[in-house]
Amino acid sequence: MRLGMRLFILVMMTNAASAQYIPKFDLQGHRGARGLKPENTIPAFIAALNYGVTTIELDVVITKDKQVLLSHEPWMSAEICLTPDSNLISKAEEKSLAIYHMDYKDVIVYDCGLKTHTKFPEQEKMIAHKPLLLDVIVAVENHIKNYSHYEVDYNIEIKSTKTGDKKFHPAPDEYSDIVFQLIDQYLPWERIVIQSFDFRVLKYWKKKYPQVRLAALIENSNPVEANLKTLGFLPSIYSPDFKLLNPEVINSLRQKKIRVIPWTVNEPEDMKRLKGWGVDGIITDYPNRAAELGLGLKLNGNGKQNGVNKK
Repeated sequence: MRLGMRLFILVMMTNAASAQYIPKFDLQGHRGARGLKPENTIPAFIAALNYGVTTIELDVVITKDKQVLLSHEPWMSAEICLTPDSNLISKAEEKSLAIYHMDYKDVIVYDCGLKTHTKFPEQEKMIAHKPLLLDVIVAVENHIKNYSHYEVDYNIEIKSTKTGDKKFHPAPDEYSDIVFQLIDQYLPWERIVIQSFDFRVLKYWKKKYPQVRLAALIENSNPVEANLKTLGFLPSIYSPDFKLLNPEVINSLRQKKIRVIPWTVNEPEDMKRLKGWGVDGIITDYPNRAAELGLGLKLNGNGKQNGVNKK
């Protein structure tokens, strides 16, 4: 079964776009298209593809039975999930529902799409379960083959903290190795970016898997040089909260040949301003708004590529 799935994906990849290019502007759909569909679900990624993203951004956690699963929190979030009998989950109990202590079969009985998301009033309510990364890869590659005909990248966040080690996730080395082994079977590494706020993760990948592009996620207000010194190397991408950026910071990073792709840029005015400042891309919950500004791929009405401004 595993070999058959791998062959299926390889065939789809062969029949998709003939070559992969890094676009001049990298439009990334945050957790798929969180403003429009339940986050980190297959419908959200398909929606993002149909709005012309060049990268899908997602979060992975590890289940008790060592499956690579998509989820922003390493537990069943009270904000978006319901119990198997469709009851609410309280904030007080959510962390007791740690995915790292649940087998995959126990995770998928929770719905994480029907509850109204107060922060995203445009988000469509639907039955949705946390998918395996493998299932997302199959769905995305199938959509590329049959509809969009353009290979997007995968920006995969490993979500870990020192206090969460062995409690909400494996230690960084084991966590990283599980993710690497899964990806290595099904996708070419030139289409992968690994990102994390946890510099332990990035340092581990830099040492063990130096061929993989890495993105440093930043939410602190430290100077760029201080963050790079702490990291200990120059990452492929510097990915801060967009509010931390200004033209001088962007120029200093570009001089180091580090791409600048901030998160999470949802308002059209912010998108236009950052584009004017020279960022290399944005991560957004609303790829539809970015598409209206002409960012990302140029698609026709059927969600197929008409052409894109590439390097």
